[in-house]
Amino acid sequence: MNITEQNITIEKVKQSKINQVDFDNLSFGSVFTDHMLVCDYKDGAWEAPKVVPYQPITLDPSSKIFHYGQSIFEGMKAYKDKEDTIWLFRPLENQKRLNISAKRMAIPEIPEEYFMEGLKTLLKVDKEWIPQNEGSSLYIRPFIFASGEGFHASPANEYKFIIACAPSGAYFSGKVKVLIEEKYSRSANGGVGYAKAGGNYAGQFYPTQLAVDRGYNQVIWTDDNTHEYIEEAGAMNIFVRINDTLITGPTSDRILDGITRKSILEIAKDEGIKAEVRKITVSEVVAAAKDGSLKEMFGAGTAAVISPIAGFGFRNTDYDLPEIEDSIAERLKKRITDIQYNRAEDTFGWRYKV
Repeated sequence: MNITEQNITIEKVKQSKINQVDFDNLSFGSVFTDHMLVCDYKDGAWEAPKVVPYQPITLDPSSKIFHYGQSIFEGMKAYKDKEDTIWLFRPLENQKRLNISAKRMAIPEIPEEYFMEGLKTLLKVDKEWIPQNEGSSLYIRPFIFASGEGFHASPANEYKFIIACAPSGAYFSGKVKVLIEEKYSRSANGGVGYAKAGGNYAGQFYPTQLAVDRGYNQVIWTDDNTHEYIEEAGAMNIFVRINDTLITGPTSDRILDGITRKSILEIAKDEGIKAEVRKITVSEVVAAAKDGSLKEMFGAGTAAVISPIAGFGFRNTDYDLPEIEDSIAERLKKRITDIQYNRAEDTFGWRYKV
């Protein structure tokens, strides 16, 4: 089926709840817009998407999402500039990555026009929900899950694709203190670590809580085999700056191909910041912390863009990072957000007008 905005049906709410929302005090992902996009996969094909009022979903207890965890998602944002124009940031990368995740989880891929035309239609219907406050945005959550029924251990025959949105205020995580994990693993070779599968995140919660109980905010994941290599920071890609070189690990079966990560590497190249994509050993980071050459560590992802790390713990020793006034992290974050909010020229062609 050829999908355009013209053949996406729209059912609007009778009464908007937007006037009940305090846009000056928005927490992340807890207030939802009036509408959502819904698209069902049945009889071997995706049906036409629909924009409907935001509402609960009714599922049979035997729906396979509950038993075998076929669930994937994306995270992205919409922004409004001072002229009231709506912008997305590299949305086709999200669409491609959703399908990479779908393939790995034996979920039917969503066609590009279903994703993009559906998303644009939804954003136009709920355009008043996109905040214009400094640092605020509309967080967008596309996801697909198995709605088909049955207890037999096999892929489902029916799925739901949904896009739900939540206006969110400026995301200030502050500087976080992290623990380098040596027992638990986020993912393994041949596994699903590179997919944005719900189970990846469920498996992180327990070891992260153990770290929180010890006074840390988050976990730095290491490789599953030797625990010698730093791989991700919580649910974010990780960057380490040693002297004036920015280093991040290569993507693999275990590491998510982050869109913010890719953008940082391209901006670093554009600005002449020395950057390396290579394996980073824990011992290298500890040695750099001891001799003072470790200047910065930060996580990179959609929600916070860049989340600075103030210090890390390893084998019962804590290491603090120096306070830097002109940090590369802040420089990179400003460059990305200026593009996202249409405050600066976009020489990369990342900004997408809705």
